[in-house]
Amino acid sequence: MPMSNLTFADVQAAEKRIRPYVKNTPILESQLLNSWLGHKILFKAECFQTTGAFKLRGALNMMLKAKEDGKLGTKVIASSSGNHAQAVAYAAKVLGVKATIYSAQNISKVKAAATQYYGATLDLSASRKEADEKVAVAAKKAGVLWMPPFNHKDIIAGQGTVMLEALEQTDAVDSVFTPVGGGGLVSGTLVSTRSVSPTTKVVGVEPLLANDAAESLRIGVIQSLLAQPNTLADGAATLQVGEETFPHLQALDGFYEIDEEKIAYWTQWLQHLLKVHVEPTSAMSMGAVIEWLKSQSKPQKVLVVLSGGNIDQQKMCQIWKHDHLQHVPSLLI
Repeated sequence: MPMSNLTFADVQAAEKRIRPYVKNTPILESQLLNSWLGHKILFKAECFQTTGAFKLRGALNMMLKAKEDGKLGTKVIASSSGNHAQAVAYAAKVLGVKATIYSAQNISKVKAAATQYYGATLDLSASRKEADEKVAVAAKKAGVLWMPPFNHKDIIAGQGTVMLEALEQTDAVDSVFTPVGGGGLVSGTLVSTRSVSPTTKVVGVEPLLANDAAESLRIGVIQSLLAQPNTLADGAATLQVGEETFPHLQALDGFYEIDEEKIAYWTQWLQHLLKVHVEPTSAMSMGAVIEWLKSQSKPQKVLVVLSGGNIDQQKMCQIWKHDHLQHVPSLLI
């Protein structure tokens, strides 16, 4: 499969396009965590982004570019489990167009409420597959722009601005880690990192219970999950990666699958150490960081993308079902 024609120039253009609308999110660090691990871990806190996740960058870039090209129309539609839904709803409100979001009924309640607060119509289906089928039909109507959550060049370019911004905020880092759902964030991260800091390793992370990307990489062909995975990392619970993102995944320097216990463990610890509200999908990457650091022979400087911070009460109860703070982080876990 050939590499997508996305270039670093596309990411730079996206950065200029969305700059008036997005926040420059901070880099966080825990000296205590660094001392425990013996390495320097930095966190790009997209949980502080407007709508609570990085997704706004891609949604805004695609809509603004469509407007420039005279293709925005009067309505946008999307299928999403939550963060993309909020991003599309907010961007549509900013640009003055209508939005309808198609989602499965298990969408996070807090994400659903925010989506509707921003003015979008929420159309719920029994499953994500059914929602995806509905949006495909709706996209055929005149004046409608379909906003895919990851499988589009303009979406990926917008997500690439996360790492472009982060690498401007830090000195050189040895590796960067991002969660993988459909692959938009990690694809944009790869393009930006390869251009700004070519020697930096780019690593993707996925829930073991939703490991379609890992299976795809092992086989060399995109694989799809048969049913909606029941993982704490709901932001990475996509059924399959995209044709636009898969070639980027194949070019990564590493890829890890993380089990549910480690996802809960790191969600608790990052909330405790950083004093911020991070999603399990964001915290999951630390499970991979630990595994990667075990194979390193000298101190490393690592950058982790905290992709979002939207968690409802039900998910929070699942995360804190067991107290993981009794076991201090180390390279032995």
